[in-house]
Amino acid sequence: MLLFDDNELFDEGKIRYVNYELPDTNLELREQFFSRKESDRYYQLLKENTPWKQHNRKMYDKVLPDPRLIAYYGGDNGLEWTGELLDIKTKVEVACGLHFNRVLLNYYRDGNDSVAWHSDTLPADGRHHPIASVTFGETRLFKVRHKTRKDILPLDIPLTHGSFLLMGESMQDHYEHHVPKTSRKIGARINLTFRISDTVKAVY
Repeated sequence: MLLFDDNELFDEGKIRYVNYELPDTNLELREQFFSRKESDRYYQLLKENTPWKQHNRKMYDKVLPDPRLIAYYGGDNGLEWTGELLDIKTKVEVACGLHFNRVLLNYYRDGNDSVAWHSDTLPADGRHHPIASVTFGETRLFKVRHKTRKDILPLDIPLTHGSFLLMGESMQDHYEHHVPKTSRKIGARINLTFRISDTVKAVY
């Protein structure tokens, strides 16, 4: 039984590589970086075993729950790494030649869950680092736009089951990204963003 409607996605079993060649940064996508079997297994393990939490944030004069669940691993106040997270991290690190010491997990339960336009917070060392984004579960649209240059067309990138997106170190300086809501009836998605950070506090 297939967890997701991904017959076409995994028909060849080969990684599909795209370099978006964006001005001011690097953005690379590897579809089916994880096999269907790996992707299904990791999705189920993460969904069932992660201690998901919903955070609140202040929006204008209201305090509202974030439209997704999260978990944070690594660092002084993060959770202890699990075997499956270390396995995923190792495969990503081998592919991109980087070493990550934190990971933020986001659980999008259905099409109502989302994340607003934003750039990730600057780490304590004062500079941004590459971020590796891995997706298991339902395909969701990942939108990208330049902060100042209107001549650069925005991107709509479908992040699929088992995909790996590498954002270059200058991505957060020049671009914003966003996962919009959708009215379609869709399943859940789990996203992992592997990070390099000297912060002792988790940044969401």
